[in-house]
Amino acid sequence: MNTNTNTKPKFSNPDAAQHVREITENGVQQSKEVFEKIGVATTQAGELARNCCSAALKGMQDYNNKLMEFTYSNGKSHMEYLQKLAAVKSPTEFLELSASHTRGQLEGLTDQTKQLAEITKEVTLAMAEPIKTGLAKVYVRAA
Repeated sequence: MNTNTNTKPKFSNPDAAQHVREITENGVQQSKEVFEKIGVATTQAGELARNCCSAALKGMQDYNNKLMEFTYSNGKSHMEYLQKLAAVKSPTEFLELSASHTRGQLEGLTDQTKQLAEITKEVTLAMAEPIKTGLAKVYVRAA
């Protein structure tokens, strides 16, 4: 009966132990490289998200500033219209004033809509640029 309580594995071939050690070291090295690549990719993804959010925030501020400008301008125009309307003395004068005001408001609205659409386009392109640049880097590394 074998009464040896030593549970330590014994390698009869010293080359086998060295081979296992080399495989283990290679696995550890590969794992380190993979984790480093994941860390770099995570950092780049964070930068990409930050750049997109910064562009979106600036665009929203520009858009809101333009809306405030338009609100002020439209309110001022409406007050001027009401003042002129209070001085109207005939139905014909009322119709002429109303038609003129409506025409001016529609023209202004058309111009304001174009300006807001342009800001929206610029914001969209500004947000897309960091994504495009980030994806280009990924494709270059993958190739």
